Amino acid sequence: MLVGSGRTPPRVAVLMGGPSAEREVSLSTGRECANALQGEGYEVIEVDAGPDLPMRLADISPDVVFNALHGRWGEDGCVQGMLEWMRIPYTHSGVLASSLAMDKQRSKEAFRAAGIPVMESIIAAREDVMVGHVMDPPYVVKPNNEGSSVGVYLVHEAANGPPKLADTMPEQVMVETYAPGRELTTTVMGDEALTVTDIITDGWYDYHAKYAEGGSRHEVPANVPADIFDACMDLAVKAHKALGCRGVSRTDFRWDETRGLDGLIVLEVNTQPGMTPTSLSPEQAALRGMSFGQFCAWMVEDASCDR
Repeated sequence: MLVGSGRTPPRVAVLMGGPSAEREVSLSTGRECANALQGEGYEVIEVDAGPDLPMRLADISPDVVFNALHGRWGEDGCVQGMLEWMRIPYTHSGVLASSLAMDKQRSKEAFRAAGIPVMESIIAAREDVMVGHVMDPPYVVKPNNEGSSVGVYLVHEAANGPPKLADTMPEQVMVETYAPGRELTTTVMGDEALTVTDIITDGWYDYHAKYAEGGSRHEVPANVPADIFDACMDLAVKAHKALGCRGVSRTDFRWDETRGLDGLIVLEVNTQPGMTPTSLSPEQAALRGMSFGQFCAWMVEDASCDR
């Protein structure tokens, strides 16, 4: 168990909630992780992150921050920078990797430089996207810096016109060539890939499919050819390292099985994967013999500054 500033057991502040579009998911993640860490013997304090977060952390004086925030401010380098300034060890990736992973277009540039296959995409003004097709359908429109399939629009090949985007969409959005096929994902823990999961849904793997009960089912390990399985494991580690990730990350893929290995592409890297006992990354850790509590405890023991 981590040795803190003379306290036994170490005091862990679990950050959750926050102001992002993924607040509810973060609250669920945070509560599950807090309960698991208490079960592992840590002193745990749950913190719903708000504007007073620095003052609250100063009062709590934790040995470690377990970052269970999702979305903007929580996984884009902002809270990481604050924790670096306060010199509080924290879980998951550091400032640069978090910021880079959250910016989908810039992370793609890093992936291309590392020889990692990705789909073509552009950044376009929201108004331009609604006026006419900015690329040939089928394509996907999504915010460049949100996660969990928040605000994702799939424009089919037979679409009569461009999509009408919600007012909540940012002024600049990503437009990406649609990648057909199966949704696969691989967790990296430290520098080791755990396994591959096949995410099976009846339709588009959107926010509802990710979080609603019965929205999707997970086949783990994925029943895919050995070369595809091995490629996912290898590419996940490469993507993790290309962005400079630390701790746990999860790389999402699309695989067009009609094209074999050429049909496998990286969609994105999530530096703060969902963390409930039935989430993708804990499921993969369980397959490797780690309980949910042990998985959370590993992250606490891995925590540091200067990440």
